[in-house]
Order: sequence, then structure tokens, then C-alpha cells
Amino acid sequence: MQRSCQAIILAAGQGTRMKSSKPKVLHQVAHLPMVSHVAKAAINAGSQKISLVVGPDMDPVLKAVRSIHKNVQSHQQIERLGTAHAVLAAESDLGQPLDDVIILYGDTPLVESQTIASMRAALSNGADVVVLGFRAEKPDPYGRLLEEEGQLVAIREAKDASEDELKVDFCNAGIMAFSGKIILQLLKRIDNDNAQKEYYLTDAVELANRSGHKVVAMEAEEAEVQGVNSRLELARVEATFQQRARLNAMTEGATLQDPETVYFAHDTKIGRDVVIEQNVVFGPGVEVADEATIRAFSHLEGAKVASHCVIGPYARLRPGADLREAAKVGNFCEVKKAVIDQGAKVNHLSYIGDAHVGAKANIGAGTITCNYDGFNKSKTEIGAGAFIGSNSALVAPVIVEEGAIVGAGSVITKTVEANSLTLTRAKQMALSNWATKFREKNSKG
Repeated sequence: MQRSCQAIILAAGQGTRMKSSKPKVLHQVAHLPMVSHVAKAAINAGSQKISLVVGPDMDPVLKAVRSIHKNVQSHQQIERLGTAHAVLAAESDLGQPLDDVIILYGDTPLVESQTIASMRAALSNGADVVVLGFRAEKPDPYGRLLEEEGQLVAIREAKDASEDELKVDFCNAGIMAFSGKIILQLLKRIDNDNAQKEYYLTDAVELANRSGHKVVAMEAEEAEVQGVNSRLELARVEATFQQRARLNAMTEGATLQDPETVYFAHDTKIGRDVVIEQNVVFGPGVEVADEATIRAFSHLEGAKVASHCVIGPYARLRPGADLREAAKVGNFCEVKKAVIDQGAKVNHLSYIGDAHVGAKANIGAGTITCNYDGFNKSKTEIGAGAFIGSNSALVAPVIVEEGAIVGAGSVITKTVEANSLTLTRAKQMALSNWATKFREKNSKG
């Protein structure tokens, strides 16, 4: 029988060290709030329900989590009296708890769903409490995980540890998993008999041992469980995410010519045999299919790139850009909310917005679709096989039909008939020796 699971995400901290007007957990890693990363990991590990613990006036945090999963109950922690006190803010959700209850932190965004799933597996195999730890090169100031014959017997804070205990390099990551049957009774037995007068979730380990419960520790990489309390730590977490994303892309068959200069978003999808050159940035919502090429210094966001497309160098794909197979968008071009159909080319210095460019059409250098009149945006339709001469302006709404040719330098405001030549160029004229006379006149002064 499949076990049920709920996650409790603690996200009440204001994060004063971030020096920010917004809650700490809303700061982004790879274009996604940290707390949303945590929610994604919980859902991907099988959590059917999320209990979110926030502070007062933190509705944006709830909104961020609900963008990941609708089944979220929000609870306020008014006073900050420790981690166990924070979990008990969600007590109403624990009256009929699910089989597994996972305690997560909104400022630990790199925890992986596989790790949470492994903790759940330990519960399924008979553990009552599972604590996640890591091996640290510099264990201080972390609490130590103390084990005896496979049983985790205590979590000892560094300031309270003995000399021998301080030699232990197995440290507490804070993330814990409980059997739903015992979590509430353990939480209610935790007291605040300590110097800080706070209720510590870590005390649940010794309480569980006294009651004869099975308590185990599991190990994760230190990088996975790093938390964020400052802008410097946020940058370190971002760097770790990018290292992961680059490694994953290359492992799955993409070529990154200079990996350290490529930046991914949390949801970037890259196919096999994709080539990504130097200094490419992916914003949210990008999908790149097999055998596409993204050339140097390009920026993509909210875009779909089909197989065998070539993008850049120095191209920008904005939200709604939809490139079909073997399309090309080249040097210093921008595409926004437009379909570039199979084999079509937008190669040089052009802007194509709110448009449909037909298959095998060619857009000349410097062409723009004039899609905005200051109030409304209108669409440009360019038919299959059409040729738009350089430095043309297509004033939307307008249609260029299949196979038509627009002469260079034209301003198009009306429908261009299929297979016709249309141009709006003024007649060229010349005045002989005008330039010579002009220079002579001005040089005398």
C-alpha cells in the first residue's frame, strides 16, 4: 500500500541579514523563490499536502507555494519560540496526520526530492524518526549527530558538546521525517528548559529514544542542505544550482562549450545533441529540442526552440517566441510572442513581435514589425516563402501573403498580395556636382 505524506515547510523568518524588504524565502534561485524550490521537492517526493508556517503579513509566501501546489494550508507563527514551536503552529493539520510527516525549511532550496523520498523509505522500513545530516569539513557551529549501533541517540549543539563529541563531523541539517502516528505526542513533550527558553525540534530525538522508538540518521551532501541567511549565501546556493544544472545538461547529452558561462533557470529543458556556446542565459520557461544550436551571448526566456534551429549569436528570444524546426534567429535579433515557422530565417538586426512568419520565409536585415501603437498590440502575418527586404517596417495589423517580395526600405501598411513585389521607396534622384559645390561653399567660411 502506498504511504501518504505531508510536508511542513517552516518559512516564518524575516531574514534581516538579507537587508531586504521582502521575506527571505522569496529571494530567488534560478528565477524561482527558495520556498517554491522546497515545495517542488516535497511534491516530487510524494507529498500530497503542504502545511506552510509563515509570519504575519506574508501572503506572498503562500502565493509562491500555491503556484507549485494548490493543497496548501497556511499557519502563522506569531512569536518566534524555536523550531518545535514553529511546527506546532501547524498543529491543526496534525490531528489526523498522514503516514509520513516531513519537516522542511523554506531557506534550504537545494534539497532534492530523491533525498526526501529516501527519508520516507526509511520510515516505511520501520523508522519512527529520520534525521538528515551531512559530513562537514568544518563542523562548527553545527549540531552533531550522535549514533550508537545504528541508532541516532541525540543531536548535540556545539556549545553543549563534550570534547569527544566535538570531534564528530556528522552534522545536523535540520530536515527531519516523522511517523505521523507519533509526531504530535513528541512535539507536545518538548519543553523550553534551556538558556534561550525556546522549543527545539532536535529534542524530539532524545524523547523518541526514551520511548523506545527507532531513530535513524541519513546522510546528504553538504552542498544540498546549505541554507541561506545572507546575500553571500544566496549567491553560493545559486552557484551550486548552476553547477548541478550544467552537469545534468551535459550528462543528458548536451554540449556546453564553456559551462561556467551558461546559466539555467529552474525549469530549463535541454534536448540531446544541443550545442550551447559561451555566455548564454536561460530565463524561465525555455524548451530546446534535440540538435538545436544556441550561439554565444544569447538570452532566452519563455521560448520554445525546435530541433535543428540555430539561435544567435547575440539573439534574444522573449516570452511567446516559438521557433519551429530548422528556423534561424541570428545576430542581434529579438523575437517576442511570434511563431517562426519551419526553415524561416530572421538573421540580422531585426525585431519580430506579435507575428507569424511562414515556413521558409526570409526576413531581411533591419526589418521590424511595428506591433504597438501606444495602446494596443497588433499582429503581423508573413506567408510561407515570403521575402522581406532589408530595413523594412511592417505596420501591424498587416498581412504579407505567400511568396510575396517586399522591397528593401519599404513601409508596409496594407496587405501584400501573394507572389507580388511591393515597395514604398521614394524615387532616387541625383544633382550633379552638388556635393562639390556644398563643400566649396562651407570651406570658405
